[in-house]
Amino acid sequence: MGMYLVSVCAEDWFTEDEDGWGDVATALNGELRLRGLPPYESVPGEADFVRGSGQTFEEKLIPSMDGFWDLCQAHLSREDAETVCGWTLLVPFSLDGTITLPVESGYSDSTVVLGAPQLLPMAQRLAAAVELPPETPQMCDNLDLTTWFRDGAAKELATARPGPWSDDLDTAFYVALFLRAAEHSIRRGCPMAYC
Repeated sequence: MGMYLVSVCAEDWFTEDEDGWGDVATALNGELRLRGLPPYESVPGEADFVRGSGQTFEEKLIPSMDGFWDLCQAHLSREDAETVCGWTLLVPFSLDGTITLPVESGYSDSTVVLGAPQLLPMAQRLAAAVELPPETPQMCDNLDLTTWFRDGAAKELATARPGPWSDDLDTAFYVALFLRAAEHSIRRGCPMAYC
């Protein structure tokens, strides 16, 4: 099965059962209140799937992240590199740093929340460093990035127009993944989570 990075709709965000995010939503709102911030309740509802619409987001994390971590260390501060690679939940509004919730996420004993507006400039810096090509899919509805990088289109472009991005397609995939995830979260106003 593997790990996926997906957008979360209101129907799942407010659900308390084992498939829902209600416990995370409740814990996050408690932490936001402690910081004098309003609760996060404006999560958009589930959208019908329309390829290219940018209404949903789902990508599979297949390749190794080693090259991406090296890239982060080369172009970001140590703290920023750890922030980029350390979150488990992305929200569409600004936070002053990360918030660690004592709620188990799919792959960790806690949930580390990061604001997409904080991730976006770091992801943009990495995209500039590797000269991510404009052909990289932008509206990533259903494994669009995964397919583009894994099924040949990226390799064909790399042959026709090589650049720093084509030196390590696995690293370029993660640059694109984090950039598009931050953009999607902000554009749609939705959380992004690993599952």
